[in-house]
Order: sequence, then C-alpha cells, then structure tokens
Amino acid sequence: MMLSLPLVFIKYMEYISYVRRPYDGTTEELSLNKQLAYRVDVFLSFHPYAKPLTLLVATLLLICLGGLALFGVTDDSIADCLWLSWTYVADSGNHANSEGIGPRLVSVSVSFGGMLIFAMMLGLVSDAISEKFDSLRKGRSEVVEQNHTLILGWSDKLGSLLNQLAIANESLGGGTVVVMAERDKEEMELDIAKMEFDFRGTSVICRSGSPLILADLKKVSVSKARAIVVLAEDGNADQSDARALRTVLSLTGVKEGLRGHLVVELSDLDNEVLVKLVGGDLVETVVAHDVIGRLMIQCARQPGLAQIWEDILGFENCEFYIKKWPQLHGLQFEEVLISFPDAIPCGIKVASSGGKIILNPDDFYVLQEGDEVLVIAEDDDSYAPAALPMVQRGNLPKNLIIPKTTERILFCGWRRDMEDMILVLDAFLAHGSELWMFNEVSEKEREKKLTDGGLDISRLANIVLVNREGNAVIRRHLESLPLESFDSILILADESVEDSAIQADSRSLATLLLIRDIQAKRLPYREAMVSIHGGSSSQGSWREEMQQASDKSVIISEILDPRTKNLLSMSKISDYVLSNELVSMALAMVAEDRQINDVLEELFAEEGNEMQIRGADLYLCEGEELSFYEVLLRARQRREILIGYRHANAEKAVINPPGKTERRRWSVKDVFVVIAEKE
Repeated sequence: MMLSLPLVFIKYMEYISYVRRPYDGTTEELSLNKQLAYRVDVFLSFHPYAKPLTLLVATLLLICLGGLALFGVTDDSIADCLWLSWTYVADSGNHANSEGIGPRLVSVSVSFGGMLIFAMMLGLVSDAISEKFDSLRKGRSEVVEQNHTLILGWSDKLGSLLNQLAIANESLGGGTVVVMAERDKEEMELDIAKMEFDFRGTSVICRSGSPLILADLKKVSVSKARAIVVLAEDGNADQSDARALRTVLSLTGVKEGLRGHLVVELSDLDNEVLVKLVGGDLVETVVAHDVIGRLMIQCARQPGLAQIWEDILGFENCEFYIKKWPQLHGLQFEEVLISFPDAIPCGIKVASSGGKIILNPDDFYVLQEGDEVLVIAEDDDSYAPAALPMVQRGNLPKNLIIPKTTERILFCGWRRDMEDMILVLDAFLAHGSELWMFNEVSEKEREKKLTDGGLDISRLANIVLVNREGNAVIRRHLESLPLESFDSILILADESVEDSAIQADSRSLATLLLIRDIQAKRLPYREAMVSIHGGSSSQGSWREEMQQASDKSVIISEILDPRTKNLLSMSKISDYVLSNELVSMALAMVAEDRQINDVLEELFAEEGNEMQIRGADLYLCEGEELSFYEVLLRARQRREILIGYRHANAEKAVINPPGKTERRRWSVKDVFVVIAEKE
C-alpha cells in the first residue's frame, strides 16, 4: 500500500483537476499527465544535471517508501527499516532472507524498484561516456594551446601549407597547427594522415566548427594563436571571398582580442579592399589568382624563373628573413652585402620610415639604430655577420643597357582577371608587342568583360590585342594559329572549368601536348631528321622533337592539382607553374612573418624591383676566375643584387651559394639570378 500511494495520489489529483476545470467549449482539455510530462520535459531539457538529480530523488523516495513499508510489517526500528530498504535497492539478492508474507512482498517490490534504478543509472553513465567520446571524436572539445598556427577552412592547398609550416617549425623542434573546418574530425584526420610528407615534430590538431560562430572560434583558442590563416574555399570566387570577409568580421568580434595576425587568401583582387577595410592592420592578404597570374607573366618572359620562385617561397631551401644586427650599425649597405657568409642581404627595414622595407637600396645607405636587414638565408638561425672579407672590385666587361625587344605572346584560355594580366603585360613589354588571345569567348563578349573589369583598350601603350576564337583542345583550331612564331605561350586554367582542378589540368595538359606536337612538326629541322632516320618515328624521337620545340618558345601552364606536376616534369616540355603549391608557400611564409608580404607584393608588382635572370656576359669574360662576392660587387655597378647562379650544364640554379669568397671559373653561358629594378 505504501509503494502504491504515489500512483494513487497522481490519479486523485488528475480527477480533481478534471472535475474543477470550467468548460467553455474553446479551451483545450489538458490532462494532469500531459502537464506533468511537459514540466518534466522542460526540467530535463534546461537543467544539465536534471537526469542524475532525478535518479537521486527516485532512489531516496524508493528507500523512504520501502523503509516505511517495512516498518509497518516488521518489529524493527525505523532506522533499521530504512537501512534494510537501502540494502534491497543496492543489492536485489538481499530479499532472499526475508521471512513472512508481508516482509517478502515489500522486499520483492523494493528489490524490483532497485533493479529499475540500477538500470537507469547504467543508462545514464553509458550515455555520458558515449557523449564524451562522441564529442572528442567529432572535435567538439576545447583546444588548450597558445602560440599555435590556426588554419580556418579546408581546400586542396592545405597539404602544401601544412608541409611548409612543418618545415618552418623544424628548427624549433616542431610546433602546433590547429585546423578548423566544417567537416567531420575523423575525415580530416584521415585525409591528413594520407599526406605523404614528414611532419618533422609538428602536431596537427583538427576540430569541427564554423569560423563564423564565436563559440567555435573560442574552442580553438583563437585569441592565443600567433597566426591565423583563412583559406579560400574551392569553387566560385565571389562566394569564397564573401565567406572570407564574414570570417574576418567574426574574428574582429572576438572579445579577448587577437594576439596574432590574419593571413587571408582571396580569389579576386577586387575584394581585397573590403577585407583590408574590415580587418585593418590585423590583416595580410594573399590574392591567389593575382599572384599566379603575375608569376606566369614573369616566368614567360624569363624561362627558369618558376624554379627560382619555388626555392625562395618554400621553406625547404632559402627564404626571406628580417632581423636586427646592432654590430652592423654605421656600415654602408655595400659593406653589409659582404658581411654574411651564409646569407645574402636584399634590403633594409628602415626604422625612421615607420618600418618600411626598401628592397635593393643605394650602396651608400648607412644602417641606423633600429634598422633591420632583409636577407635570403637557409634558416633564421643559420646566418650571422662576420668580419668583412677583402673583395676586389672589378669592372664590368661592357656596360650594356639591355634594350627591350618586341614580343609575341599567346594566351590560351580565359581568366576572370584577364584585364589585370593585360595591364601587367602592357607595363613590361616593349612598344609594338602583340598579345594574342585564343579562347571560346566571343570577341564582343571579351570586350564587354574587359571593359567591365576597368580596362580601356584604347589606352594600352605597348601591346596590340589580337583576338582569335576557338577551342584549345581541338587540334584543327590550334593549327590555325602561327604557334611557331610566339615567344611565349601561357596556357590558363579556363574560367569555365576552374572550379574543378582535375578537369582544368586535364584541359591544360591536352592543350600543351597539342601545341608542342604542332610546333615540332613545323620546325625547319623536321625534314632533316626524317631524311636521316629514313622517315621512322619512335617514342624517343617524338620526345626529342617535343623538347626541341620547347627550346624554341616558352610555354607556361597554370596547374591547379599537384599531381599534374609529375607528368610535366617527366616530359620536360613546359616551364610549369604549380598554382596551389606556390600559393601555399606564400601563405606559410606570410603566416610565419607578416613583414614578408610587403616584399612579395613589390616583387610581383608592375613597379619597383623584381627577380631577373641575366647572362653572365654582362658581368665577366669567358673563363674568368672570380669569387661570388666579386661578381656581386660587379652587379652592384648595375644597381643589382646577385642572389644566385646556374651553370650552363646545370639543371637548377643555386640560391645563396656557400663559399662566397672562393674563386671559380665562369663561362659566358652561365646565368645569374639578380634582384633589380623593373625595366
């Protein structure tokens, strides 16, 4: 009877509520069960400890009711009955010792209730453990880190970016990189585990979340990160940049503030102003599309420059570093140039000008207190100034001013920033040069797109636009072009397929092979080769013809997928540009030191300084024995900074060579890599 009292009480209250409820024909009748169920549901939903609290109350209620019931059917005291009731609840087997009908009924009832309580407790514990493991598995737990690099977003550039950050952190014994994206944590960890490179002691932590939600940003310790990289999403450029803008807005709203700087990857140059307006001094932007476009133009004009940029942008070889050296104060820049045996100074960060970085300064600039030296070195701890060596200053064999010659360049495909590339070419090329544009966009639509992009064709000073319409993967369309007459050909990732890296690269690769094959068949030596070999054809001769065609003109292919790199490297028929890797390298470099972004922007811009490849005959005579420092000082007579060289029989250039005071024999067929003012 005691155990059934709560049920009787509830039914009685329901009956009283039903009898006393006024009925007006419009009010919906709510039973006490519904009201009670609703209250219980609200209580369990809004209170985090509602379930264990409910279990505790039910246990105490069962013990009390069982104790009272035992007190009524036995001669024991109330305390003994409550203790006996607890033993029945805790261990259902204790009721076997009960004697008499009354005590047995009560003990069985209490034991049955104890089994239900125990089952509920197991369920709660199991649910709590499952929720905790599920939270850990899905990346919902908070990251307790500081001075880490935070990457927001996921794209195909992530692998190259993680690789560069791991190399950069190797000298520190490794670092911590946190990746947060709107993906499942297990999927992210599985994809990262498939990346074929050594993390070199760097830990990569993945978390699921949205950068637009402040709670998720707090979860990855955004306020304690030393650098935050916002990756552009794959797909539509405007949508990707709009999301990047919202992410920057969300980051600027963090109450605790941000310790590090933001590195935002954008897809369209026109959106850069908005992001900088919102982010202010915290933001450094890297416009991937614009960087690759300018780099393609530089590499087309100077074959081999792609390899130089890969070496300098990546952390595997030599890169830019900025550091103070008080012992150099009072020295002229010409003396600073030969002060570092293991580095090459390139510029000065002038303290009196608000920290402005001057590339290739005047020889007579004197380092002041607070100035910092920009160098190219293998690592930030691999170089230091030494005593000034004795270097002979020679004279240039001839003071040549390299004249600009007219060029004929072909663009295969259409990019959305075509107007920007045309303006850059117009600034670089000599008057009378031609730019042929071959794509599937009609001439009328081209003019409209260029005009909408802000290009006034009538104001082009140096180049003449030649429009041709056709499909770059159809051989007969390509054969209508004078492919053998172009100085350089740029195969662009067409706007129509740029959302799919594999499709864009397949199209670019097909165009490249078709162009090289057409060029090879049009070369004058073709008839001689056929007569010598009796008209036979083989895979070897085909490859030789393709490589011979490569020597006649330069083809730059815009590659989006890193896997395509191996195909082009094996064929050796294209001075390729690997878009995603180069952009990832730039993002990693700016994430490590935001000051480097100013250096990269000047090297990519139409004005200022750029990297150039020069013939050795500008600095020395055939067979002359000179040290690297002696050639460097000769280059200073042309207001250039020598940073490396490539021998005539070598495949790769050497940047920041060792043994700078050791003499070696040079050939006029060698080439030098310099930083010089744009012509």
